[in-house]
Amino acid sequence: MELRQLKYFMEVAKREHMTEAAEALHVAQSAVSRQIGNLEDELGVDLFVRQGRRVKLTPLGRIFLERTTEAMKLIESATREVEEHLEPEKGTVRITFPISMAAFTLPTAISRFRQKYPQAKFQLKQGIYYNLIEDVVNGEYNMALLAPVPEDERVEGYTLFTEEVVAIVPKTHTLSTNSDLSLKQLENEPLVVLPEGMYFRELVIQACLDQGYYPNISFEGDDVDALKGLASAGLGITLLPEVTVMDNVPHNTVKIRIRDPKVIRTVGIITPKGRELLPTERLFLQFLKEFFENTVNV
Repeated sequence: MELRQLKYFMEVAKREHMTEAAEALHVAQSAVSRQIGNLEDELGVDLFVRQGRRVKLTPLGRIFLERTTEAMKLIESATREVEEHLEPEKGTVRITFPISMAAFTLPTAISRFRQKYPQAKFQLKQGIYYNLIEDVVNGEYNMALLAPVPEDERVEGYTLFTEEVVAIVPKTHTLSTNSDLSLKQLENEPLVVLPEGMYFRELVIQACLDQGYYPNISFEGDDVDALKGLASAGLGITLLPEVTVMDNVPHNTVKIRIRDPKVIRTVGIITPKGRELLPTERLFLQFLKEFFENTVNV
């Protein structure tokens, strides 16, 4: 069994078409068909069912794909580890993160890291809270920046910093002149929130429930920028992590601190239990701990 055969097999399984797989691999279709045939002969089973020009995985083919995918991840990780062991400052950090950290938190940290290690590379993926955890657990990524750090026995968590949640209020709103706000003052106000399934939405709703009411949700936005836009249009008040408005407050709005009670979220990073980080990832993790420990008002 050859590594080439496994790569061909995975590409065909992905595209369910021999010709399309061959085009993606930049080889002749006959080469792909021959290698798949050789692999099936060696295993003694059919991996695909032919359906005209398309192919479908057999039940055993699906099992083999799952195990092959795991094996390829291990091979890729081992190759990278050998390369990075020699020169960790030139390796690649693969990290996933939520949109709330896309504008300031992660770019700032990467920029400072690259000042110290200018040849380091990054592969970034944006996702929602629960998907970030699963990406780390299943080996898609070894690191995820998220808030808060989950209590999940499958990962190691490190808290980097805490931040306040602030209110973004349209300038035309009667509350816009307040120096601070209590959550109770927002009980009957139209609130703009993230959609269901987003962890920060749950945090906001729970904070309101702790004050004895369910928020008056007027609009939902897919991401932080959408919430800012809705607030700018005067369609409601939104609550956001302060880091998302660190550089600028949305047009036609004001930022007001919430004092009674303060709503706090922790921001941290998770790594997998039972799976070693690669050298460059270890370098970046240590950098993050030191960077946020020494940075004020992140």
